[in-house]
Amino acid sequence: MARALHADEIPIDTELVRGLVDRAMPAYADAPLRRLPATGSTNAMFRLGEDLLVRLPRQPGGSESISKEAKLLPILGPALPVSVPEVVGVFEPAADYPERWSVVRWIDGVHPGVVDPSTPVDSRREDLAQDLASVLDALQRTEVPAGGDTDPRLWSYRGDPLATMDRATRENIERCRSLDDFGFDLAAAEQVWDAAMELPGAAVRTTPRWYHGDLAAENLLMRDGALAAVLDFGGASVGDPTVDLVVAWEVLDAPARDLFRSHLGVDDATWLRGRAWALCISLMIWYYWATMPERRASRVAVGRNVLADAGFSV
Repeated sequence: MARALHADEIPIDTELVRGLVDRAMPAYADAPLRRLPATGSTNAMFRLGEDLLVRLPRQPGGSESISKEAKLLPILGPALPVSVPEVVGVFEPAADYPERWSVVRWIDGVHPGVVDPSTPVDSRREDLAQDLASVLDALQRTEVPAGGDTDPRLWSYRGDPLATMDRATRENIERCRSLDDFGFDLAAAEQVWDAAMELPGAAVRTTPRWYHGDLAAENLLMRDGALAAVLDFGGASVGDPTVDLVVAWEVLDAPARDLFRSHLGVDDATWLRGRAWALCISLMIWYYWATMPERRASRVAVGRNVLADAGFSV
């Protein structure tokens, strides 16, 4: 059994998944099954044979994101210039597992590297910047269905105005202060956040557009030096897409970040709100501080990039 990440974690091990797969997909009863060494915080993931990936929600209520992704991928996937997961099947809860779970096609690739202020500039990241900008441009141009902006199934807090995160972000700063050897200056982070709350548009609802909501390195795959796929559309929603800019402070160095912004045509206020979202999300890491060391390292790097970008010494 892998280490639990949540207080209400559903116990998931290979034996359980083997039984679920054998009943739901008997043609794969003899296919090798192994848990991936690195899995997300939302779903446990198991590779089935060479071609499939099994995804099971870790917490009660996770059926919603499994069903949502299966519904949205046929709408959003064809509009994007990269691959997205192909859902093979969504399966109903069973006596031994209480949530819906899915099987998708395996996509080969590696995650892009996370940068920090000391990472040497690499011109190859400019290609990634252009690829990411093309994905966001295509996603935001995809038509929002009638009534989509009022459909609660297509809503997430990450599509709300930045100012709605003020209280939570300040609480997270205090939680991070209680951690030993936190990786960046929280007093400087608070100053950046204070300034962000004064930005034009920080409390304004924008024309709703599609956004991914968790465009992070762990949800991106590279192949042959190019962006090959975007993963995990369980959080894709309709609202303010500014939150998708956060990827710029995780996987792009400063010149590539500038190119990314230029390709998207983002104005100053929107760009700085995107930077504030990056800081906001990095400060949520207190929750996984002891359980997800790789995510901890990436979120600390994001925070350091934000502070360096804002002119603070890191």
